[in-house]
Amino acid sequence: MSKVARVRCNPGIPRELTPEERAALDALSDTEIEEAAKSDQDNPPLRDRQLDHVSRARAIQRIRLDTGLSQEAFANRFGFSLGAVRDWEQGRRMPDRAALAYLQVIQHEPDAVVRALERA
Repeated sequence: MSKVARVRCNPGIPRELTPEERAALDALSDTEIEEAAKSDQDNPPLRDRQLDHVSRARAIQRIRLDTGLSQEAFANRFGFSLGAVRDWEQGRRMPDRAALAYLQVIQHEPDAVVRALERA
């Protein structure tokens, strides 16, 4: 019987590179990095639009992680649907302009938002 190892990855905290991995990466030129990316059929380079989606998804996830809340707790506290938060963080959907503005307020003044919601 073989053993199964289970590893939990926290997407908010990427794995640290070893000194050897860091040195090998630093030694590559931009051209070498791009060629390596192009040759990886399982992980092709992202187009600018795709990169923008990934960047926004990470920013939304960072806002939530900074509150210390799970997706479910964040959705409940700030009035989003859990599905919307999941979709935003996974880049399947982007929030509309109003939700983006609300997320910015949450990012900078989460306590003020909570107080305002409690008074409503």
